[in-house]
Amino acid sequence: MKAKLIKVSASLLLTLTSLQLHAKTDDWQYLLDNNLSQWEVWMGIPHSSVKGLPDNTFTASNLNQHGTPTNALGLNNDPKNVVSVQQINGEPVLSITGEIYAGLTTLKQYENYHLSLLVKWGDKKWAPRLKAKKDSGLLFHCQGPHGAFWKVWKACHELQIQETDFGDYIPLSGPQADFKGELKNDKMTYQPNGKNLVPAKGYIHAAYEPDFENGKWNRVELFTLNDKAVFVVNDYVVMVIENSKDKDDNPLTQGQLQLQSEGAEVYYKDIKLRPINQWPEDIKRLANFAN
Repeated sequence: MKAKLIKVSASLLLTLTSLQLHAKTDDWQYLLDNNLSQWEVWMGIPHSSVKGLPDNTFTASNLNQHGTPTNALGLNNDPKNVVSVQQINGEPVLSITGEIYAGLTTLKQYENYHLSLLVKWGDKKWAPRLKAKKDSGLLFHCQGPHGAFWKVWKACHELQIQETDFGDYIPLSGPQADFKGELKNDKMTYQPNGKNLVPAKGYIHAAYEPDFENGKWNRVELFTLNDKAVFVVNDYVVMVIENSKDKDDNPLTQGQLQLQSEGAEVYYKDIKLRPINQWPEDIKRLANFAN
């Protein structure tokens, strides 16, 4: 496996070739089928603008403040068919309308793995994000009950999937991690060549923004091993987090996966995972772990 060196401004930007990373191998576990048999869905509180809901459904105009998890539509209760699977060109494609905030959650927990998926945007957006960027997310090391964050998602780490912001990092509802970063243009940003780890507090921006224009499939990959994780977007290493811990400072190295419905139409396919017990050489070199 070779790494390509591409000069961007005054720095060297490292990318991966994907030929060997995505070769057909027997150790991939494919997570998507027509029946979503490996997932469950937790539906949050619908926005007050949503039409066609069952009578007496609780709605709110401010989805991150109003209501409690018990006001949510709840487990596997999807009256607007927000989450579904379509067969397109002979393969299952996950369709998420985004009309109601929701989390599609794996039934199993995973530890020490390479996860790969393809994602692209649809056209629709919904309140309260009609004027915001299209947004979704890959949540990992998810723990505890549904609804810990905004009455929808579990406590977790987030690999952000948002227009022009693929691979940003957000800790949700308790988990913690460190990263090599600094304040850059008033944003906390991952610095691949940084020397010191700092706590990741709040929203952390990726080193690069290599996502494609709307309508094209993007390859998003997550490598996790022990207390570290590496985010790769379209073959660019864009984020590295280390010293993953839960809210009680215990090592956080495993958990469920979630895909977000968050106000935008989005599609996922080729969702697959395989175990790893050591870092692939290119990943280890490009990640340049601090410890």
